[in-house]
Parts: sequence; C-alpha cells; structure tokens
Amino acid sequence: MAGRTTSPGQTVTSRVLSLLAVFESSPSARTLSEICAESGLPQSTVHRLLGELEEWGAVQRDARGRYQIGLRLWELGQHAGRQLRDVVRPYLQDLFGLTQETAHFAIRDGADVLYIDRVYGSRRVPQASRVGGRLPMHATAVGRAILAFEDGWVRDAVLGAALVQRTPFTKADPEQLRKELDKVRGQGFAVASEEVRLGSCSLAVPVFQADGRIFGGLGIVLPTSRAHQLERNLPILLGTAERIQAGIAHLPKAALQPAARARKPQQT
Repeated sequence: MAGRTTSPGQTVTSRVLSLLAVFESSPSARTLSEICAESGLPQSTVHRLLGELEEWGAVQRDARGRYQIGLRLWELGQHAGRQLRDVVRPYLQDLFGLTQETAHFAIRDGADVLYIDRVYGSRRVPQASRVGGRLPMHATAVGRAILAFEDGWVRDAVLGAALVQRTPFTKADPEQLRKELDKVRGQGFAVASEEVRLGSCSLAVPVFQADGRIFGGLGIVLPTSRAHQLERNLPILLGTAERIQAGIAHLPKAALQPAARARKPQQT
C-alpha cells in the first residue's frame, strides 16, 4: 500500500492521498510525527506536502500546531452525493419531527454502510453513526435492512469475510446472521441493540429503487432504556421509506450509483 511505504515509485498524487487518508478514520487533529508514522512517508515529504495543502485550504493547523482537515476540503466534499441528500433530507426531517428520535439514511458501500444524512435533536443518545461515516453492515440495523434484500452473492461475500465484533453484543456468527437476515426479509424490518455502541438500539427498514432493487436503509436510534418503544415507530418508518422511494425514482442513475470506497493508492 502506498500509504504505508516510502517507495520512490509513488506519484505525488498518491502521496497526497496517503496524507489525507490519515484523517479518514478520525476527525482528530494530528501532529506532524503522527502523520508521518501513519502515512509511512518521510518527514521532509510530509512537511512539504502539508505546507502546500495548507496554503490551498485542504488542511489547517490548530492553536497547538496540529493538522486537521481544512474548510475548503469540507466545502468541496459537500458536492458529493448532493442530489441524493437533497431528496432524502426533507423526509428525514419529517421522520424526526414525528418521532423525535435520531433518524438516518445509509447505503451499502462494499461491506459497510455509508451514512448519507442524519437528523437529530438535543436528546442524548449514544451515537456511532455520523454523516459520511461507515459502520459494518452486519452490526447495524440499517446494514441488515439492506443486506437482507441484496443478491445472494453479496450476502455470501459479507458474511464470508471476517466479521468485526464491536461490542460484546455484536452478532458475528455467519449462520446466526443468515437466520437474522431471513427474519428481516420475512418481517420487513431490522433491529439491532448495543451491537456497535453500548447504550443505543435501532430500528431500520429497506428503501428500494423503482426497479425493485435494494438501494438503502432508513433507521432511527433510541437509548436502550427505551428499546421497548422501538417498534411502535415502524409504521412511520415504513411510510417515510415509501416517500423516499418515490423521491429517488426521479433522480438520474448517476446519483444512485455512488463511487466505490476510495482505497489507499497502490504502489506504482
């Protein structure tokens, strides 16, 4: 991987991408030495490239001199998936307004769910998802709501890989998950409790494209202390999912085919 090597065969572009990838897993500010260690690039190269990125606005430094993603890169990123977010956002706001619970919409990207948008209030609920963030499909309600209706080969690929156990309650046994997905297909919704973050549980339903193929998952999150109230929100979730399905039916195909997850650039 280019992000883990000092190979002279790397292009300038691959080196820059390696630096930006350091910030992908966490929004925390990083020191120069941390960026060097995580990118695998020499300090002189990192210092020079960070200087150019800072001048352009892609990164910025805090009061302690640590680097973080800059506002210009954030502005640029807002254009990604904008058509889809513009369609989904009003329905998420309605869902939140009706339930007063954190609402989110996600799509599949590889073996993860990618969170497209989220609406929440001041009520404190342990959160694991964030807009633009990813979580493993098998451990989330939205992930299961999607995976249950994917083609068989997709389910086999996801369940055949190493399944991360995020908490002591994460279901990570492939056979147990297959039965869980069969149940989701039969009842039309998925539930997960404390499988990604302790203290929270979620309910999700699938969202389909006009041709009947699965597209995404719509979910709400509650504290586990109110887990018994989850399913009373199911009619509202199902109704909102139908509205989103009608809305995305008018989007161009390109807006429904997000790019595959970016990987660290390969060594050349």
